[in-house]
Amino acid sequence: MTVIGTSMSVFDLLESEVRSYCRSWPTVFDHARGSRLWSEERRRYLDFFAGAGSLNYGHSNPVLKRALLSYLERDGIVNGLDMATTAKRDFLTAFQDLVLGPRGLPYKVMFPGPTGTDAVEAALKLARKVKGREPVVSFTNAFHGMSLGSLAVTGNAFKRAGAGVPLVHGTPMPFDRYLDGRVPDFLWLERLLEDSGSGLDHPAAVIVETVQGEGGVNVAGPGWLRALADLCARHDMLLIVDDVQMGCGRTGPFFSFEDAGITPDIVTLSKSVSGYGLPMALTLFSPELDRWEPGEHNGTFRGNNAAFVTATAALHTYWADDELERRTVRLGNRVEERLSAMTREHHGLSHRGRGLVRGIEFEDPARAAAVCARAFERGLLVETSGPTGQVVKLLPPLTVRDAELDEGLDIIDRAVLATP
Repeated sequence: MTVIGTSMSVFDLLESEVRSYCRSWPTVFDHARGSRLWSEERRRYLDFFAGAGSLNYGHSNPVLKRALLSYLERDGIVNGLDMATTAKRDFLTAFQDLVLGPRGLPYKVMFPGPTGTDAVEAALKLARKVKGREPVVSFTNAFHGMSLGSLAVTGNAFKRAGAGVPLVHGTPMPFDRYLDGRVPDFLWLERLLEDSGSGLDHPAAVIVETVQGEGGVNVAGPGWLRALADLCARHDMLLIVDDVQMGCGRTGPFFSFEDAGITPDIVTLSKSVSGYGLPMALTLFSPELDRWEPGEHNGTFRGNNAAFVTATAALHTYWADDELERRTVRLGNRVEERLSAMTREHHGLSHRGRGLVRGIEFEDPARAAAVCARAFERGLLVETSGPTGQVVKLLPPLTVRDAELDEGLDIIDRAVLATP
């Protein structure tokens, strides 16, 4: 009989080689609270990863935890598929009253399944169904998920190769400043759309992230997003904004597209929408696009009522006023100041971002990986992003304390200094 201990050996023995984050952070985590995690050896870590953006309100948020425990204690329904439940009603009411209504967004709400890629798949299917066309325009360095439809509109070659089959019906175009401003925005796309000899089948939709998190923290300017929305309207294409990682306040406002003053036809949300790290996703769309037949798109776990409970508590706690939004902007400005000073002091660095998503780009990708490794040694979790892993991505919880934010930035500064 094989004896498995409590160390890392059980993961090496039984878990697939596909695992990734545990390779960068080789320890066994035991519990977490706020912006901190503790290993089973009781070492404390500061978290600037936040569950890849699924923990905007921190680990084990006490308000959300109390709501969840109370619901479970009274035997509240956990899996309701798409049945009507009190938990779902409470969420929909809060979402309308605190998010959609105040922003004048008339969206219908669809629960497509529990993950971000589920939300994207539903968005792509709906766009094609409504328009009766197959192609979807995406952008260089985009990331929209790991299932086949989402991968087809994802840019990363390594992730695309994992599909094992041709990825079709996606057309990549340059993201904002991809060509360093040498070409007017959308010149190529508009020319293709207007030329009947271009070979481009007319797209059903365009899908875009306002900030490409996995792609390297590439920020689309408000003017670029407005021009994209205008182009979509003029050429009868639906505009899909993938707000899976940048929504729920990551850039400041609840939706990352608010600052641009646009209203997408379809929006995808996941990650922090449940507020507690529980699986939950939404696909939002204008009422006239609601062409689904009953049961035409479904899934067993689209009715995660435990997530509805924590999501409702998160909305009431953090989105009944603009305090969290203003704090995120303030802390984002603080990070920008620190990163500006850091890039002036250290050779081969640049930085970019919005709100509390920030990226430090290194000329040498190996240096970015080394900085993350040294940060971990000093008690900070950060990951790399970008096509070659050349960007250190900072994604702290929105509830991070000022002192914790400074502590993490100090660790990054020392890690950079120690990595020539």
